[in-house]
Amino acid sequence: MDHVALRSSGLRLDNEVRLGWWLVVEGQEGPDRLVAGPFPDRSGAGWAAAVRGDDDEPVRPVYGVRRADGGLHRRPSPEDLAWLAHLGDQLDRLPEDRAGVLAEDDPLTTLLVEVTAALAESGLPLWDASGAGAALGGACPAVEPALDGVVVSWRQHDRMSVDQVHGAETDAVVQRVMNCALGDVLLVRGFDVETLGGVAGGCVVRCGA
Repeated sequence: MDHVALRSSGLRLDNEVRLGWWLVVEGQEGPDRLVAGPFPDRSGAGWAAAVRGDDDEPVRPVYGVRRADGGLHRRPSPEDLAWLAHLGDQLDRLPEDRAGVLAEDDPLTTLLVEVTAALAESGLPLWDASGAGAALGGACPAVEPALDGVVVSWRQHDRMSVDQVHGAETDAVVQRVMNCALGDVLLVRGFDVETLGGVAGGCVVRCGA
């Protein structure tokens, strides 16, 4: 049996260690309660949650190991660990001198990480200016203490921005479109976005209200 259905009236307990995705009812005044699982991945748990009846209690997918008492010992999921590794790779692309501008606990440092995460979750890579892929372009977030925010703009592939193989006018139009797209993505994600002037201006991103 790949997974078991668990109900508060008949919770199945045994000595088997079951690591995976579980559906839990989060306790308001007590421990979380498992209702189904384990599922091999987040999407399977999400599908199981979606097909539950309207009369069922609200559940959410949680990754972990079922304890002997029927509770759940939460653990980072493989998906979460892979995401954190990817985010770390993106943050490594930021200019090295950014560390000298702000302390690690400065709110603008936190904002920079949150903006980078939002861009990465949207599938938008950061520009690796000093890496092997420098010619490929990408998003360029930079802390600007004087503006109390993070300036974000787009850097096109060298074919467009440096060689201008399609001409200066096309380069300018694409730059404007990409900068607007970055601003729209971050606005949807709940940030306060202020558009800067000029073709290559990008936008200033601040914490949302």
